[in-house]
Amino acid sequence: VQLQASGGGLVQAGGSLRLSCAGSGSIFFINGMGWYRQAPGKQRELVATIARSGATDYADSIKDRFTISRENAKNTMYLQMNSLKPEDTAVYYCNAKLYEFGDGGRLKDYWGKGTLVTVSS
Repeated sequence: VQLQASGGGLVQAGGSLRLSCAGSGSIFFINGMGWYRQAPGKQRELVATIARSGATDYADSIKDRFTISRENAKNTMYLQMNSLKPEDTAVYYCNAKLYEFGDGGRLKDYWGKGTLVTVSS
């Protein structure tokens, strides 16, 4: 199983980016998914989560600017980021809690490798 995050890049303050996270491999069922970020010299922090039902939760710092969504049939999650600020600069990681085929029903935690978002002032 792999999670591949993409869509990062360099953008000016006030701009937008859309991140994607695609799951591949022997995925039977993805439960919760989420985006996290880690800025230089700081700890990784939660950005947003989305349940399989579509229920969402956001960090206060990005509410009303970022939107998380997912397409269950494609094992894919998105993060639409608008009104970006320099303090949003970080490596963004995707996370998925999922079941694999033939794995005895164990819920596993997977992370993507991260995609860098840089917001210039």
